[in-house]
Amino acid sequence: MKKRKVAGIFLSLMLSAGMMAGCGGAKDTGSAGSGGQGASGDTIKIGANLELSGGTASYGQSAGQGIDLAVEEINKNGGINGKKLEVVKVDNKSDPAESTNAAIKLTSQEKVTAIIGPATSGAVLAESDIATDSKTVVITPSGTNTQITVGEDGKVKDYMFRTCFIDPFQGTVAANFASKELKVSNAAIFADNASDYAKGLAAAFEKTFTGNGGKIVAKEAYVAKDTDFRATLTRIKAANPDFIFIPGYYEEVGLIIKQAREMGIQAPLMGGDGWDSPTLVELAGKDALNNAYTIAHYASDDPDPKIKDFVKAFEAKYSGKSPNGFNALGYDSVYFLADGLKRAGDLEPVKIKDALAQTKDLPLVSGKFTVDEQHNPIKAATILKYENGTQKFAAKINP
Repeated sequence: MKKRKVAGIFLSLMLSAGMMAGCGGAKDTGSAGSGGQGASGDTIKIGANLELSGGTASYGQSAGQGIDLAVEEINKNGGINGKKLEVVKVDNKSDPAESTNAAIKLTSQEKVTAIIGPATSGAVLAESDIATDSKTVVITPSGTNTQITVGEDGKVKDYMFRTCFIDPFQGTVAANFASKELKVSNAAIFADNASDYAKGLAAAFEKTFTGNGGKIVAKEAYVAKDTDFRATLTRIKAANPDFIFIPGYYEEVGLIIKQAREMGIQAPLMGGDGWDSPTLVELAGKDALNNAYTIAHYASDDPDPKIKDFVKAFEAKYSGKSPNGFNALGYDSVYFLADGLKRAGDLEPVKIKDALAQTKDLPLVSGKFTVDEQHNPIKAATILKYENGTQKFAAKINP
């Protein structure tokens, strides 16, 4: 959708919202002059634009659980500058167009102070213009595409932030792990050709792996919603790679791993944070995931005391469920926003985005981070290894 069209839709809905308010059809949630957008009495309203249904629902649902736990903790401890947090969740249905609609609703109707989410890069990019036009801060827990915070013109998007590391960093980490830790000399790449996320990781992996002296012996592609990968896997198998890099989302990756192992492909497999879903194990099978690795934002069995406290609190709230990386990133996104709100002092949009941009050495579950000049966090990445369907902490890689 072109920017001009989005802006037109946004203006139309803003005018509609204004008419409803004039007729008593909308609740007054505050304005910049009365404490900032999203302020209402003793409450700060924040939006959550999440994939609660659709193909990547596991990510949005997990982030939402982390958000709820963090908000509960913050409110229990006095809130932000004396105000309690209130979350308004909107389901973007794992669709970029719906993400745009969700952002319009949250900014023009709900008048939130900030938006957390979406979880996937395409959905975040779809709300970027809305956030900029309305001067609403967005923090994506897991949108890793570089253009989320920096436009094609090279300019930083003032109101766009993220809690996760970016695509090139993931691809670089995977390549270094393959060549330096696993000592492989040749590799294959099997990526989702319709996903900016997958293409970004694949490009960074290839550049770093070949730079390390490795050789790419096969490059193949698939598209989202594919279910039979055997023909392509046959070509990859014929190339006899020592290692296969599969950047993509769990829905397809789970089936790829299952079919690869059924065909006798025993080489180590690795992907990015898009693998991080319990559904991956269900689709691939526990045995098929042995000798497979993923890049993650944290490991639940990491001995760090802050992580242990988070895991304990999460398990207590969600009936013993162990938190995954998207749970942790949703949780961290709220604390990242809360820290910025405290330092901003009030809810003026410019003050909030400036405070977030000045974040330095903030200790979070997914690692202590400082926001760089492009609104990306500088922090470590975690490598997880699958053992009988369970993720195990393998290593932590510093930037």
